[in-house]
Amino acid sequence: MTILGIAGIQMPVSATADNIDMMERYVAHVRKRFPWVSVMVFSELCVFGSHPVHAQPMPGEAEQRLQAIAAKYRMWLIPGSMFEQLDGHVYNTTPVISPDGVVVERYRKMFPFFPYEQGITPGDRFVVFDIPNVGRIGLSICYDMWFPETTRTLAAMGAEVIIHPTMTDTIDREVELAMCRAAAAQNQVYFFDVNGVGDGGVGQSCVVDCSGYVVHQASTMPEIMAVQVDLGKVRRERETGLRGLGQVLKSFRDRPVEFSVYNRVASVDDYLYTLGPLKKPGRNLNDGLSEDEEGDPLNKTMEISGPMG
Repeated sequence: MTILGIAGIQMPVSATADNIDMMERYVAHVRKRFPWVSVMVFSELCVFGSHPVHAQPMPGEAEQRLQAIAAKYRMWLIPGSMFEQLDGHVYNTTPVISPDGVVVERYRKMFPFFPYEQGITPGDRFVVFDIPNVGRIGLSICYDMWFPETTRTLAAMGAEVIIHPTMTDTIDREVELAMCRAAAAQNQVYFFDVNGVGDGGVGQSCVVDCSGYVVHQASTMPEIMAVQVDLGKVRRERETGLRGLGQVLKSFRDRPVEFSVYNRVASVDDYLYTLGPLKKPGRNLNDGLSEDEEGDPLNKTMEISGPMG
């Protein structure tokens, strides 16, 4: 049996303040209250909120403060994400910090919530990391989950747990909860989805195990989700089948077909190019209030600080 203690922190996030001190208070509390926890996870853009004006280089001062917290409390720290400045671009980036205070990886969100999350550059690299003698962890951020290829790729790279910080403050949260269960079952992984509250989202974080069972479903209030993840169960079910039934990953491995929809020159996806450009819908032309996108001040605000996916 291989058990990994993970705590997801559904924390109140301020969009106008530095949230690192509050994050440290949660880490200190969990370290004392749940000494078996070795990994702590916060929500997407938890560090500074959702405004790209807070973007920082990495390495940088904010990341160094987070490194000091991880080292002080001897904890694997996945501090949600923050906007990163790099080579003239802004990324939505999750650092992975070891209990020694070392940044072992940085994952950049592959699917910014376009057309709303304007000005953010997509990442182009899948990230997994190993906790020595325990297991392999994969990372995705919020809207990444809507593209099942992301989770499937992480599973194919050996991830047994997917850490998924999110910042959802919109009415599609219930759809995401269904996707969490589907992602866990289809890929035989633990799926650890952590949303914020306040400016950071509507809560309802969830943990789903590799059988598709919901281990915990959070409320809409601040909450600590401290869970013992059984990696031995992941390995058994990948060998013998989910709930003793479908051997999903082995069936995918042994598939008799390739998916030509992913071959951009095969023209299988021609229909998708009939759907029009990826842009925000405008007002109804019949409501008497229509403005063009450039003239709508609300649109301009949303481009900076709109809902994240």
